[in-house]
Amino acid sequence: MFVGIGVAVVLVAVLGGFALEHGNVALLWQPIEMMIIFGAALGGLFIASPSHVVKSIFKDLSKVFSSSGINKERYLALLMLLNSIFYKIKKEGLITIEDDVDNPGKSKLFQAHQAIMADSEVSVFICDTIRTMITANYPPHEMEALMEIDLETNHHERMESSHAVEKVADSLPGLGIVAAVLGIVLTMNDLGQPAEILGHHIGAALCGTFLGVLACYGFIGPVAVTLAHRATERQTYMNVIKTGLLAAYASDFMVPFAIESARRSIPAGECPSFNEVDEAIKKWKAKS
Repeated sequence: MFVGIGVAVVLVAVLGGFALEHGNVALLWQPIEMMIIFGAALGGLFIASPSHVVKSIFKDLSKVFSSSGINKERYLALLMLLNSIFYKIKKEGLITIEDDVDNPGKSKLFQAHQAIMADSEVSVFICDTIRTMITANYPPHEMEALMEIDLETNHHERMESSHAVEKVADSLPGLGIVAAVLGIVLTMNDLGQPAEILGHHIGAALCGTFLGVLACYGFIGPVAVTLAHRATERQTYMNVIKTGLLAAYASDFMVPFAIESARRSIPAGECPSFNEVDEAIKKWKAKS
């Protein structure tokens, strides 16, 4: 939502300001200049990026205008999933959850929280971590290091889109100059033409520089920052899971302590209150 608002504000501010100064906005429409600038930028992206990064960029860009979905309600649902897992382990023993983590798609425990487990990264991280707890008697600090490796690897992969788009943004002013220089070259070939025609050519050339700088700082650069924010938001979400699992493992699955540890690692803006979590747990117990 805010991305769309931001795009509208940039366009209104730039084009509106130009129009208020009695400029002809139609003169800024230079499709050939755009083809040179953005075509070269796209080609540079293909040259600089492996295929999986290019695919990731287009996948991530399709979600820029939509919400990430990570909010208080989703965090609360996540805490309820962790509560269910820890409660079963505490009550029946760690080994009893082995079938659930081996076949999460057929597990009644996990299917009761399908909204969270539908996220493949979350499902794999939880199941692999619990499977490691079952098969290896690692001390808590080594388990934490193992989970951190997983999270850092995934975060690095998510940041690749942001870094690649940032590089494209950085190239746009220079490519705008390339388009402007080509426009000046064409102008040199028409020096014998009337001043009106020469002025049109020079204006079109200068639009190349304008479009490159505007695209960099008004659109593509901010999109790269948005992708970085999304990656960081996702990292925070996964860290909540890590905190809950680690607290449970270190405390011999003391459920209230593990859930409260996870809750306190949630950012303040999305963090459900202690009472909200307590009420949700009471409702869950009443249904169980």
